[in-house]
Amino acid sequence: MKKADHEWHDDGPERLYVITGGRSGTAAQGAPDLVTLVISRTQPAPGMQPERAAIVRLCRAPLSVAELTAYLRLPFSAVAVLVADLMAEGAVETRSTVPPVADLRLLEEVMDGLEQL
Repeated sequence: MKKADHEWHDDGPERLYVITGGRSGTAAQGAPDLVTLVISRTQPAPGMQPERAAIVRLCRAPLSVAELTAYLRLPFSAVAVLVADLMAEGAVETRSTVPPVADLRLLEEVMDGLEQL
């Protein structure tokens, strides 16, 4: 049986260092979290790093970063770096699955109204 092209055998720290360029996780605002949806905007470019190409192929339909970590068998921190790089290149876009929090004052007014019922 042939392994899928997004499965690898060597999961050593050297491999993770190479595919992330020595970075681990993304601290920047807007960095993907486990439930962030990733959607491809392009096809994999010729010569693209295999892990990045796999993300682009897998995300033809929206996938969460958690799903990508499972499919690629990579740690979240490595996938987050790869997704952030692909976002910067315009190869993928991300969407948050959590809606932005409403105005805190409005929420407090709603809570006060509910308590009075």
